[in-house]
Amino acid sequence: MSGLKPLVAELPVFDRKFWDGAFRCTQIGTGAIGGKASGLVFMKDLLAAQSDPPFFPDVEINVPTMAVIATDCFDQFVAQNCLAELRFEEMTDDRIAHAFQKGNLPVELLGDLRALIVQVKTPLAIRSSSLLEDALERPFAGVYATKMIPNNQPDPDSRFRRLVEAIKFVYASTYFREARDYLRTTGTNPGEEKMAVIIQEVVGQRRGDRFYPHVSGVARSVNFYAFEPARPEEGVVSLALGLGKTIVDGGIAWTFSPAYPKKPPPFDSVRELLKGTQTEFWAVNMGKPPAYNPLSETEYMVRANLADAEADDALCLLASTYDPERDRVVPGIGSRGPRVLNFAPLLVQEQFPLNDLVKTLLIAAEKDVHAQVEIEFAITLQGELGERPRVRLGFLQVRSMVVSDQVVDVTVEDLSDPCAIVASDTVLGNGATDDIQDIVFVRPGNFSPMNTPVIAEELESINRELRDQKRPFLLIGFGRWGSSHSSLGIPVDWSQISGARAIVEATLPEMNVELSQGSHFFHNLSSFRASYFMVPHGRRFGINWDWLNRQPLVSETEFVRHVRPTEKVAVRVDGRSARGVILLQTQNNTSQAKQ
Repeated sequence: MSGLKPLVAELPVFDRKFWDGAFRCTQIGTGAIGGKASGLVFMKDLLAAQSDPPFFPDVEINVPTMAVIATDCFDQFVAQNCLAELRFEEMTDDRIAHAFQKGNLPVELLGDLRALIVQVKTPLAIRSSSLLEDALERPFAGVYATKMIPNNQPDPDSRFRRLVEAIKFVYASTYFREARDYLRTTGTNPGEEKMAVIIQEVVGQRRGDRFYPHVSGVARSVNFYAFEPARPEEGVVSLALGLGKTIVDGGIAWTFSPAYPKKPPPFDSVRELLKGTQTEFWAVNMGKPPAYNPLSETEYMVRANLADAEADDALCLLASTYDPERDRVVPGIGSRGPRVLNFAPLLVQEQFPLNDLVKTLLIAAEKDVHAQVEIEFAITLQGELGERPRVRLGFLQVRSMVVSDQVVDVTVEDLSDPCAIVASDTVLGNGATDDIQDIVFVRPGNFSPMNTPVIAEELESINRELRDQKRPFLLIGFGRWGSSHSSLGIPVDWSQISGARAIVEATLPEMNVELSQGSHFFHNLSSFRASYFMVPHGRRFGINWDWLNRQPLVSETEFVRHVRPTEKVAVRVDGRSARGVILLQTQNNTSQAKQ
């Protein structure tokens, strides 16, 4: 088996029960259940096979209760409301979403949804599960919408309306700009895509007006950003407080190697640690209803800070405290001082063997999938510091990773080659390509974190033009690509830079952020086999800005420059050592970089 189970897999028929039915995973409709749902069915079966003896006898591990609306319901909805006739290329995402909100769901589906919502009064995640989503070669990670709803209104009519609106929003995301651009990039016929929808319980606990898990996590069996002594094949884990949106949107999370869970990321100082760890988290809003906006993915979500989490009694097993007198960080929150979300009570003091559990799940999934995998999960913990907590782990997703097995040798000496345009010892990917001639880069002298949204728009225009011309390009910028926080980097989505074959993430003294890791953005990069270079400032090797600025100019804005050398460039990435280099293909032209 080279990937997950076929997308034609079926679940038991939904019997109009959710919590107390015979099955935790059921299906509404007779069509396909899509890639994401198929992955969850795969994990459900895998966990059941491991239940005797159990993975961890003191831990409740399961796929959260779900009902999947199959693709035939999507087909009926689109057909009966004539939505396929819309001119999507001429419409904004909001206009598309509005058109879908005006449509009527099939009558048969409405009856099942009404029966479900009458009995369920806790938060639900309405998740996409398209036919192409999470397929082995094109996972569509994060391309389609997910919408959380609090589902705590006292009357079933209100809960029912919110559920229906969320389903229509996910349906509409099938045609949003990012999805259309992604389809074009993969060479897929848009007519092949169909959408199933997962209605799933949200793993977490209610704390006042917020509902969230203690821990959300993304784990991969390959670590493209391995720091010594960790090796790429030992994997990587990213953890965050609250809902997993923090991680998948490229926000600040705690990242470590499962082989060395007690080794912190390579911060230069305690001060850098305080600046580089999570201070905000996402939760479902259980309080005062927000302004009505069915076109927003975050309509029923809210951001909170660590002080809120501590007031919710959610930090005792997750955080440490900074002691300014000793200039050190102490595990736990038993003393006063700034809190540091480094998960030390779990990873260092091992109040609960979280790392062992994640490693076991990764190994089991990788063994059954026969491929390297990425998994997503959420954890709730009940207990006090010093005592064994009661734990529930909800398994939210599994997808295969695309990793090239091409053997490319890049030595340390290659990185210092004066002919190199870009060199780095921290590179995502593996392999070689030699068909890039266009280079698009953010101008370092004009860069400011305040201008990153404008930069994203300028890059989108260049990307669209080069993509239409079928010209792959090298992209160079500062901070985290794909971050949802503009202060951390350039907030592009995948469709805005989809034509880039190699991408460079550089840092500046005023934009010196920790490496990106664990987001949907990077899963798509690996799936398209795009190389990703991290180039911290101040290294003895990096980016030859002087050479770049001398190349023939194609176009230029206040923040972005597009150049086209007379010769193509070659990209070489050694995935075993995480080293990579970009050079002109001919010796005659690479020698120009020396001048």
